[in-house]
Amino acid sequence: MTMRAWQTPLILILSGSVIVMLAFGIRVNFGLYMDPISSDLGWGRGVFSFAIALQSIIWGVTTPLVGYIADRYGPARVLAGGGICYTAGLLVMSQAAAPLEATMGIGVLTGFAMSMTGFPIVLSVIGRQVDPSKRSFYLGVVSAAGSSGQVILVPFGQWMLSNTSHWSVSMMVLALMTAVIVPLSYALSGGNTRARDDYSNQTIGEAIREAGGHRGFKLLVAGYFVCGAQTMFIGAHLPAYLSDLGQPAYMGALALALIGGFNIAGCIMWGMLGNRFSKKKLLSLLYFLRAMAMLVFIATPITPLTVIFFTSTMGLLWLGTVPLTTGLVAQMFGTKFMSTLVGFTFVSHQIGSFLGIYLGGVVYDSIGNYNPIFYGGIFLGVAAAFVHFPINESPVPRLAQEAEAAQPAQ
Repeated sequence: MTMRAWQTPLILILSGSVIVMLAFGIRVNFGLYMDPISSDLGWGRGVFSFAIALQSIIWGVTTPLVGYIADRYGPARVLAGGGICYTAGLLVMSQAAAPLEATMGIGVLTGFAMSMTGFPIVLSVIGRQVDPSKRSFYLGVVSAAGSSGQVILVPFGQWMLSNTSHWSVSMMVLALMTAVIVPLSYALSGGNTRARDDYSNQTIGEAIREAGGHRGFKLLVAGYFVCGAQTMFIGAHLPAYLSDLGQPAYMGALALALIGGFNIAGCIMWGMLGNRFSKKKLLSLLYFLRAMAMLVFIATPITPLTVIFFTSTMGLLWLGTVPLTTGLVAQMFGTKFMSTLVGFTFVSHQIGSFLGIYLGGVVYDSIGNYNPIFYGGIFLGVAAAFVHFPINESPVPRLAQEAEAAQPAQ
């Protein structure tokens, strides 16, 4: 299917932004539900942590396959299916009375939903259809939309938890909201249409072998593991951590909302910088700054002021990795199998997410605090800063050869 006249870049950006806003904004709400659900149903935090962690693994492992389906058959069907799975998963969780039901709802169904509605699918459409010279910036704009969901939907989720009769009622409301993704997906139909700078005749097997044999791609994959471990641990456990330290209940929602709010500016900022400067060096800087922010946070007394400072700083660094990593994949390998290759980097991201979320719950249940996970996140951040430096971010020679071969036909 080809793009239609009404599917302008503005329509694609707006529709894609609302989809990721709903997908990511609602998912971040799960951190608010950990304590109410665990207390109401008599579970330790490890049960709900496992469900969210399993979601992250399924999300990551299925993303390359889902990305290939979107590259081959178009993103609209994938996005619509993701909206259906998301709604079903939240409805199952809203009625859960046993750990298995929570695992199926939040873990399995929403795990598939996130891979089908996430950044690799939406950003591949944007990356193909906007001006290549501004690609990194527009990827940053749509990435920022994911955090606008935190700003809008996390306070809304906290309000519902505080003002509805039961947590299950608010979760059913969230389920109705994810159903909106289904009609929105139509606006991105035909989004796998060839980009203006794409002259590739590669097969999927050739693309995977090329990326798999590229040292820089392997390093990029390794670095993305750290992103998942840091951000998903904080997103899932920070509200409960603050509650343990005697902070008022609203601070958890405020913390997540601040991360989301500052990340809007952060994604756009890192996206703009990615158009002008080396993406690998920007990634190194971003990971190092994250590690320093975490170190300062746990080394100082926790007060509302330090929480605001930490979450605002982390917000500026939160999803800046997304436009830079996605842009680097497109820069090195082209856009033909962009969803698929970004999906492979995302597997690593989600393995890190699983470990960050799950180990956070296990460590807390074992020793009563999160300190080892914070220190591990600091170490990984510094390691990721060094991992990105050796990446050769130059386009593979094949891209220039394909462009040259295509010139006589133009």
